[in-house]
Amino acid sequence: MKTLKRKALLLGFVGCLILSLLAITGCGRPDAADDTVTGDEVPAESVLRVALQTNPNTIEPATGDTRTASNVAWSIFNSLVWLNDEGVIVPALAESWTLSEDGLVYTFKLRQDVVFHNGYPFTADDVVFTWERGRGSGITYRESFLAVAEMVKIDNYTVEARVEAPNAFVLPLMNEHWGILSKQYHEEVGEEGYLKHPIGTGPFKFVEWLAGDRIVLEAFEDYWEEGYPKVDRLIYRPIPDTATRFAALINDDIDIVSNLGPEQADAIETAENVSLVTYGQDRVFYVAFNNMSTGIGTPIEDKLVRQAMSYAIDYDAIIERLFDGNAERISGFIIPGNLGFDPSITPYPYDPARAKELLAEAGYPDGFTIQMAGPAATYTNFEQVLQAVVGYWAEIGIQVELEFMESGKYWELQANRELPPLFGDSWSAGTGEAYPRLIGSVGGEDASYAAWLDPVLVEMIREVEKTADSVERGKVYTRIMQYMHENPPFIYLYAPTAFEAINNRVKNYNPRISEQYFLKGVSIE
Repeated sequence: MKTLKRKALLLGFVGCLILSLLAITGCGRPDAADDTVTGDEVPAESVLRVALQTNPNTIEPATGDTRTASNVAWSIFNSLVWLNDEGVIVPALAESWTLSEDGLVYTFKLRQDVVFHNGYPFTADDVVFTWERGRGSGITYRESFLAVAEMVKIDNYTVEARVEAPNAFVLPLMNEHWGILSKQYHEEVGEEGYLKHPIGTGPFKFVEWLAGDRIVLEAFEDYWEEGYPKVDRLIYRPIPDTATRFAALINDDIDIVSNLGPEQADAIETAENVSLVTYGQDRVFYVAFNNMSTGIGTPIEDKLVRQAMSYAIDYDAIIERLFDGNAERISGFIIPGNLGFDPSITPYPYDPARAKELLAEAGYPDGFTIQMAGPAATYTNFEQVLQAVVGYWAEIGIQVELEFMESGKYWELQANRELPPLFGDSWSAGTGEAYPRLIGSVGGEDASYAAWLDPVLVEMIREVEKTADSVERGKVYTRIMQYMHENPPFIYLYAPTAFEAINNRVKNYNPRISEQYFLKGVSIE
């Protein structure tokens, strides 16, 4: 496995992003016959079939609870801007933009003659409406919309986004979650109707969604980017079980499969008509401490306890046993390749004696009992990882009651801050910087998935936002990394190596280190 010949698809984001800111401006497969859905028949060679490792809760960028959900959503929607494959923010529904000298007003000139999938015209009203909706309490990533204090329509094809203070991440946040909705269509069908039958301006239009079975999209004949998309039909199939996803690829029932394990990667080397795709992910796996709800009044509020729990785990043994060595130890939420990463800040070593000393110093020489949760059938071998972690904690006297939950329920509870004092999860970032996972997880009470509140951290994250110069911003990240190492709001586990596979007839598939992909340019030979 360690000598595997790999196709490297690691994309460079660091440094490109800030320059661009100133630019202009479950399951087994149904019978093969099921690939044909109601409507005009589409030749098999123009159908792209993609396996999903989870069932999306929605397929709209502001409310999808996973990268899986957002990957589907971005086949349907566009934002004002787009972070391209080279890591540069480029125009999308906004054909250009300017930034005022004080850094407080972005003026966007919108594309004309763009239409939604139902034929409704795209105008400034849709942008303002998307921003207004995005600030609502029910929106998963509302912090992305709260970054803009006011959105003003100047005319039908000009809007101003006004911020309270200069923020280097306004455009990346728009790219990440601002899928533009049709105001008129939303007024007709309501929020629930929109999520059941989403309408966007993207390369593919919604056809049907059979929960747990398939999501079917078709090429949008009036898409504004000439020459896209490259296939006539796009079918997503949720297949939570890793072995079943792998079998679907080998049996030629699926064209693209992600989230494979090392054992499947080995088998692909000898399989016919498929290719392995590997890359280091900009994703961290962790155990979160919850001091915003259920963890209040428990031992995890003590920094010494959190440090002790960090020392108690044999991370290298977990990585070797469960991933055949194909993951990297991490020392925080800022990892190698991220702006501001400091290699002198090393991961917690496995030192159970030190862990017991810290527990005793904190007043828990005999340990304690606490609850923990994790998502089921979501990430490769993650349930086994959490079980191993619980086993190591038992050796220093910490007894953990571990519960696994269906992922949809899990993330709903997480968003509502109803998970136990400990919970395991992961967080990716797609910008070359750790800001998205920092603002989302420790960015304050407005952050949808935050479970740890530390005013010092919140203030440092605000400093990141205000620091336009990338060198200076990197220094802020380094301070954050040091602080989060000494005052850990998380147990930092590992950053994985991604294993994906494609049918050899698939061309121009380019997943990113964030596990994000855009399928408008993918074709089938």
